[in-house]
Amino acid sequence: MSENKASLDSVHELATALPDPDPQETREWLDSLDDLIKERGPERTRDLLLRMLSAAGEQNVAVPANLNTPFTNTIKPQDEPSFPGDERIERDYRRWMRWNAAVQVTRAQREGVHVGGHISSYASISTLYEVGFNHFFRGKSHPGGGDHVFFQGHASPGNYARAFLEGRLSEKDMDGFRQELSQAPHGLPSYPHPRHLPEFWEYPTVSMGLGPAEAITQAWFDTYLTNRGIKDCSDQHTWAFLGDGEMDEPESRGLLQLAGQQKLDNLTFVVNCNLQRLDGPVRGNGQIIQELEAFFRGAGWNVIKVIWGRGWDRLLAKDHDHALLKVMTECLDGDYQTFKANDGAYVRKHFFGRDPRTAKMVEDWTDEEIWDLRRGGHDYRKVYAAYHAAMEHQGQPTVILAHTIKGYVLGETFAGRNSTHQMKKLTLKDLKALRDRLNIPITDEELEKDPQLPPYYRPPQDHPSLQYMFERREKLGGFLPSRPKERNQMQLSLPDDSAYDVLKGGSGKQKVATTMALVRLMKEFLKDEEFGKRIVPIVPDEARTFGMDSMFPSAKIYNTLGMNYTAVDKDLMLHYSEGKDGQILHPGINEAGAAAAFQVAGTSYMSNGAPTIPFYLFYSMFGFQRTGDQFWAAGDQMARGFVIGGTAGRTTLTGEGLQHADGHSPIIAATNPAFVQYDPAYAYELRHIIRDGIQRMYGDGSDGRDQNVMYYLTVYNEAIQQPAEPEGVDVEGILRGMYALTGHYENGGPKVELLASGISVPWALQAQKLLMQDWGVDAAVWSVTSWHELRRDGMDCDRHNLIHADEEYRLPYVTQRLRNASGPVIATSDYDHLVPDMIRPWVPGRYKVLGASDFGYSDTRAAARRHFLIDAESLVVQALEALNEDGVLQDRSVVTQALNRYDLLNPNAGSSGEQ
Repeated sequence: MSENKASLDSVHELATALPDPDPQETREWLDSLDDLIKERGPERTRDLLLRMLSAAGEQNVAVPANLNTPFTNTIKPQDEPSFPGDERIERDYRRWMRWNAAVQVTRAQREGVHVGGHISSYASISTLYEVGFNHFFRGKSHPGGGDHVFFQGHASPGNYARAFLEGRLSEKDMDGFRQELSQAPHGLPSYPHPRHLPEFWEYPTVSMGLGPAEAITQAWFDTYLTNRGIKDCSDQHTWAFLGDGEMDEPESRGLLQLAGQQKLDNLTFVVNCNLQRLDGPVRGNGQIIQELEAFFRGAGWNVIKVIWGRGWDRLLAKDHDHALLKVMTECLDGDYQTFKANDGAYVRKHFFGRDPRTAKMVEDWTDEEIWDLRRGGHDYRKVYAAYHAAMEHQGQPTVILAHTIKGYVLGETFAGRNSTHQMKKLTLKDLKALRDRLNIPITDEELEKDPQLPPYYRPPQDHPSLQYMFERREKLGGFLPSRPKERNQMQLSLPDDSAYDVLKGGSGKQKVATTMALVRLMKEFLKDEEFGKRIVPIVPDEARTFGMDSMFPSAKIYNTLGMNYTAVDKDLMLHYSEGKDGQILHPGINEAGAAAAFQVAGTSYMSNGAPTIPFYLFYSMFGFQRTGDQFWAAGDQMARGFVIGGTAGRTTLTGEGLQHADGHSPIIAATNPAFVQYDPAYAYELRHIIRDGIQRMYGDGSDGRDQNVMYYLTVYNEAIQQPAEPEGVDVEGILRGMYALTGHYENGGPKVELLASGISVPWALQAQKLLMQDWGVDAAVWSVTSWHELRRDGMDCDRHNLIHADEEYRLPYVTQRLRNASGPVIATSDYDHLVPDMIRPWVPGRYKVLGASDFGYSDTRAAARRHFLIDAESLVVQALEALNEDGVLQDRSVVTQALNRYDLLNPNAGSSGEQ
């Protein structure tokens, strides 16, 4: 069933749902409608009905919305603007790019390499790109700051092919495609990966669905920078090139409503509707263009459909009874795909032959003429008209739905085939045919010399078409994609040490959670007139859980529309407040939206030349677990900023239970090499960690550390008495991952080392006392601020020792700190065993780990900790058991005595943590 038919059925259901109060009057109106159709035709009837619906809506008459328009171009031929360029010249170098892109992938599949690539995606999108490159995409040198262009990931050979013509890439570079290591320094990444080609690619888009989410947020953030007076981005536009199959990803559609609500007319999506995903048709039994049109319109977008090329205009002009439009509308995408995998005779029979009237329309046409009818996405003038209309449209974001063919121009073995996405090289026959279609001046002999290495083509530098191409880019502000180092020139004036003193003195008798301590520091930052405005608080709802509601009245939640209503809590001190100059980014209950906001704010130093410092706070369970792929993309894009896992720990978020209980986000974070990870126990630890993080990421880089990192901090909602910072605290230890919180009693008893992180540090201190008073065991307590940084250091040392056997042996930091331990090491945390287990290879002696390695439970903190055997008493029993294994405690019954004494298997006997 087509989308239009579905819409009509819905209207019919509404019309017949209730009894007709006056059937005779209804009949008279319907008769009038019949007369109108007969006398003025369907087109005029549709126009009048639309105007009547509009007028009814203006007078508050509720009418059902039809979100679909006919399956034809939105812009009529008579409304198309004049094309400002030279279409013949632009076709010249577009053909060269098509050739070089196909050759690059074919050469990458040569014997002994076989790394392949994708040929057909760029073939379908080339025209869509080139209209933009020649007439719309503004480069970094443009006075307005340049556009943000999100290129379709699988079409990367096309970007490389253009850069080759521009002289930015050599033949060696082109042959380094997908061989980043073996062909260094000429290796090129497979897809848009800024981290591996940092002066070329800007936006990592190949993990499908993430590009649309980031593009929407980039456009939103540009308005944020403008409205907050950080940078004028009003002359910048965001373009995102997407696949129709990609639009099935939740992230692709999950932020459309945000763009519509915020009226982001600085945003254009171009959906390459080639009707195919990787395995087959996107909607074989439907029409993806009509489906997407309804979806985008419903989300408040301006929709422009580019379905048919100019050759169809004369047919549609003769289609007075709408027979052709009816066939177009009822034809399914599976059939449209099949048409272009066959020939003109097939199209005549199976498309035009569906209705005698449409068959008659082409009875004088040759099969070749029918075959030459293009889809709209391959027609330069149709695409230009759509882009021009998108740039002129105000008050809404625009989506352009462009009908294309996957594998276009590549020949019958590629075009429209289900396998085309996986086809990675052209045969000699394919190469010759493609050369002929594209008029490439390469001989048969050159192709036959080595079919696995067909030659690239670049004309002489003074070729008129090449010069035209250079002139177009110079006028528009330079080459794209481009990520020049010069964008990152602004040095922030960082706060001095006094700004961090708010976390130094402890909380006295008051109990404060580390989450609240962090928010207190953020509020202190906001007081700084220059540095403060660069802070970007981000939260996907539940700001009140983190104590961020205290920011609402002053910092406000950002909204491009301001606040046009009266908040229900307006009379309260901490009332809800939105504003055009708001500082908090709040995309709603949408972790994907918040993660995209972090990614955009964290890369603003480069994409906008305006550094901002994101602090993204979320329920730790719903951060990495749900949006880990976006953090991976953020790492690829070299984002900087703070990711805060609030309400962390498997037992700390009391009462919430399995779905909320995070015992593993540090493990997931540890898999992302761009993250520096900490699990601080106290506010003063946070003080040093955040200060060091800001200096590392936003300082001048003179300390030699990699600035392109993100910090993941886990903080807790369990309030404890925050101790004052000890005099002469071991700052190096805090930053490197562990420091001695308390030493041994040195009373001659057996010794153990207790390691704990985050909220578990107080349990270790409690265990230290129990060990001494109940068993005479002398324990020292270490605060492990980062299991991950200790592991990273250990692995770095291992690598150094492996490849530098002739140099001095490096000893990992954790080994250095524990090498003098005279007893076993016992570790606990509020996480899975795997977290403390990160450092096992470098811990000298016996190492025992406690952990919460199961689904969480709804219960008190003390009961849950006792169940998982991670609390103070569990530490005591584990220490005794380890001493017995070491032969220090000869009597194993001591372990049993302790287990019984503390009633260790009774969850009601736990005492670690507030109830």
